[in-house]
Amino acid sequence: MTQFSRFLGSLLVVNGNSQLILHGVKTMERSFSSIIAREYDVVVVGGGIVGAASARELKLRHPRLKMAILEKENEMARHQTGHNSGVIHAGIYYKPGSLKAKLCVEGMHLMYQYCDQKKIPYKKVGKLIVATDEVEIERLAELHSRAIENNVPDIKLIKGIDEIQKIEPNCVGLQALWSPHTGIIDYSQVTKQYGLDFKEKGGEIYFNFEVTKFEKSNDEDYPVLIHSKDGQNIKSKYVLTCGGLQSDKLAELSGCPRAPRIVPFRGEYLLLNPNKAHLIKGNIYPVPDPRFPFLGVHFTPRMDGSVWLGPNAVLAFKREGYSWSDINFSELADALFYPGFLKLAVKYMVAGTQEIIKSAIPSLQVKSLQKFIPSITSNDVVRGPAGVRAQALDIEGNLIEDFVFDMYKGNESGSIGERVLHCRNAPSPGATSSLAIAKMMADKMEKEFKL
Repeated sequence: MTQFSRFLGSLLVVNGNSQLILHGVKTMERSFSSIIAREYDVVVVGGGIVGAASARELKLRHPRLKMAILEKENEMARHQTGHNSGVIHAGIYYKPGSLKAKLCVEGMHLMYQYCDQKKIPYKKVGKLIVATDEVEIERLAELHSRAIENNVPDIKLIKGIDEIQKIEPNCVGLQALWSPHTGIIDYSQVTKQYGLDFKEKGGEIYFNFEVTKFEKSNDEDYPVLIHSKDGQNIKSKYVLTCGGLQSDKLAELSGCPRAPRIVPFRGEYLLLNPNKAHLIKGNIYPVPDPRFPFLGVHFTPRMDGSVWLGPNAVLAFKREGYSWSDINFSELADALFYPGFLKLAVKYMVAGTQEIIKSAIPSLQVKSLQKFIPSITSNDVVRGPAGVRAQALDIEGNLIEDFVFDMYKGNESGSIGERVLHCRNAPSPGATSSLAIAKMMADKMEKEFKL
């Protein structure tokens, strides 16, 4: 097909109507690809950091496998990966024994090793988790114990404002946890490097390929037929989906139940005035309040020297909705009428309303930030970027905190679901953990599909 395209493209030298011929080439390519499906041993759906890392790991282990990544956008890392805060987490918060705890600590070490190898820039700026009252001091002690149990390296409990200000000169508080190995990075750059590694080993990446259907093909060697929105077809022996904000929809395509359902929550950041950026040396985080589902606002320095403040957490009106004006009524109804979301909304009605008000009045977010850096004022901030978190909810309204993997094998032998594995939930610290998740995903693929 590539040679055919080059041949037709060469006609441009003879015929001046280049736009017409190029359009004809693309149309004929789509027509041929819809008739003659390309064939692969393994296809990974999703070009975010988890999908790219998993494809890379599997290709490194099995170089003879013919593999492809299918990404619905025109480049990798367009959504959750490209809109997150860029923190390399150390594994402090997560329940001991959980996949999050294990994979975050392992993933952090692997991430630093990988970036050193590939010369990807990062900064180990560290993180302070600051307690500002007696209740938070008790919670901080519990967090310290959890971090030790999780094998977080060099975690340290520091007491008193003098000790805190040796690390963050402008920060106030009573006690803090200091994590020197927490860092910052550009995860888009990391993801694209994963993609380059994958391609260098012979993998192929298809952009603008939005998967709309899995069905059984007539080919016993490549029994999974994958359809795209624009009519392209690809056949594969096995499929791994890492769809992020679309993960439940992809799972449903192979027969899995929709629950846990993805409900999108937008996190909106403020930007600190560049003239005040020197006030923040590293990450400054609050002590988590167990009464609320999300962490709360914090200070995040970025690789470009800017400082992000936030985020809040509000329902997004579209799966990939980065502002209040981004609305998809079908996706909004899908969230609003899901029993799990309704139960969550009732449970956190007051907190949710406060988040919406803070979105409308940024100065209210500044009050929360002043607990840690009193010298910051509303005049020092402007509205900044936003990201959307793919939050998995069960039918009872519980947030699914750990990673979830799923298959639908059905009642009859040879069902399509036997050949499709879904990564249904990979929340923060998914980016930090990406190389560790990839190892686990490759293990699962090898076990389920006898690769």
